[in-house]
Amino acid sequence: MLTEQRHEIILKLLKEKGSVTLTEIRETLNISESTARRDLTELDKAKKLTKVFGGAILTSSTLSTSELSVSQKETVCINEKHQIAKYAASLVEEGDFIYLDAGTTTGCMIDYLDAPNITVVTNAVNHARKLSLKNIKVIILGGEMKGITEAVVGSEALLTLSRFHFTKGFIGANGVHPLQGYTTPDNSEAVIKSVAVENSRERFVLADHEKFGNVTSIAFADFDDAKVITDSEIDESYRRMTNVIVSK
Repeated sequence: MLTEQRHEIILKLLKEKGSVTLTEIRETLNISESTARRDLTELDKAKKLTKVFGGAILTSSTLSTSELSVSQKETVCINEKHQIAKYAASLVEEGDFIYLDAGTTTGCMIDYLDAPNITVVTNAVNHARKLSLKNIKVIILGGEMKGITEAVVGSEALLTLSRFHFTKGFIGANGVHPLQGYTTPDNSEAVIKSVAVENSRERFVLADHEKFGNVTSIAFADFDDAKVITDSEIDESYRRMTNVIVSK
């Protein structure tokens, strides 16, 4: 097979899936790993894709190291966030012991929580206040509050969190990517999110369609470590993935 033909097939796979691994390329084209790597390098130099560890992503995927404030996030994808939050809240059952991560989409869940006798652990002061006003039993982690996201982080929060085992965990993310996983710009928040995922029997990442394909500085979980709940505007290439739940 000619190099140009291989490149065309690789780009077609990327267009369909949004990302492609070296293994997928090697098996699809029946070529060696070294040839697959060389093809990706050439396509990356031609700016037709972005080469990442273990494969490639579309050049439209973005890498970000910054983060919006809570007030700024509250104005983005408002309808989509409520769509996601309403569906996520419907998964909470009587007697559940859940973790509710800091974030605007997870915060929207509180409006829709109606299951009886639940306990919510959170690292967000505003979440705790809203839960208390709804007479929902709430445990807030202690520690240092990060100003821009209003999330409680640090060693004290981590120590408390590590002792809990949740029936369900609902986690926010800044980036969702099949190869790079779930990411956030801040290491202190990434550690909290990682432990929350690990200590939850059922794990759900809440992310609107604009988060897909984005990669930020720190990964806190692999893509397959959780189910990701998103909105109906999600691209068809992600919609077909088994762990992506499209809320309605």
